[in-house]
Amino acid sequence: MTPAASSWVLWRDGRGRVSPLRIIALAGLLWPAVLALGVMWIYGLGARPLNDLIHRTGFWALVFLLVSLAITPLSRVARFGQVLDVRRMIGVGAFSYAAMHVLLYIADLRFNLMEAASEIVLRLYLTVGFVALLGLAVLAITSTDGMVRRLGGRTWTRLHQLSYLIALLAIIHFFQQTKLDVTIPTFVAGLFAWLMGYRLFQWYRGSRKELPTAALLVLTVVVSVLVFAVEAGAIAIAFGVSPWMVLQTATDFEYTIRPGWNVLAAGLAVVALDLVRLLWLRATKTSGSNKRYVQDNAPLR
Repeated sequence: MTPAASSWVLWRDGRGRVSPLRIIALAGLLWPAVLALGVMWIYGLGARPLNDLIHRTGFWALVFLLVSLAITPLSRVARFGQVLDVRRMIGVGAFSYAAMHVLLYIADLRFNLMEAASEIVLRLYLTVGFVALLGLAVLAITSTDGMVRRLGGRTWTRLHQLSYLIALLAIIHFFQQTKLDVTIPTFVAGLFAWLMGYRLFQWYRGSRKELPTAALLVLTVVVSVLVFAVEAGAIAIAFGVSPWMVLQTATDFEYTIRPGWNVLAAGLAVVALDLVRLLWLRATKTSGSNKRYVQDNAPLR
């Protein structure tokens, strides 16, 4: 199979070989759709099945967009550059779910395109979401190897840095359409802040080397504290209470776990991964040095 032909087969890499990573990524992208169908099969369609699917597809579009942004830190922390091969696939998957999100919304309006256009223009949260969709469409169209060659590597990279702004718009849209409990949007925003903080750290250091473990730990603590502070401030403004009173409830785990703790846990998982990888590399290097020492000092026979 030629590389041109294999590019149309999602589970094969650029050399035409079956890629386990691509199979795992493809399965992960299809899982939310299979899960939604399974829920409907078991529990029935419900009162408003389209509305449920609209929320599901929008949520997973945002999740996969953040996963695509997490690929670069993951590849560096885990020293596993092969995972970069599925980054564009996951990004296109995010666009696919976002496009389905909008198509289902139009279907819920009985395909009245004029009404849909009017709603998108007049309702701010729909405008923000639609702009994010347009941005994802541009990135999806330019995600092919041919477009990379046509635009040039530097231009293509700068264009796809729009994914940061698109993710921000998608998170704002998520907050706007969440009417009551914003715990999940806050957690998602915290993860996005961590990913952007990681990139700012890398830019500030001006190095392609991986961030030190201490820097990852500092980043995790700072972002988690910011999530606690921002959430407490928002709740205090919304309900007219003291932010300190809100912060005092952060350790009350009987009712709920605050987003700041979840962000802290996610960041510490990355720190732990970095430590394990460093220890493994050190052990491998030591083992290799010992083997060479034994070979160099072995008695002659």
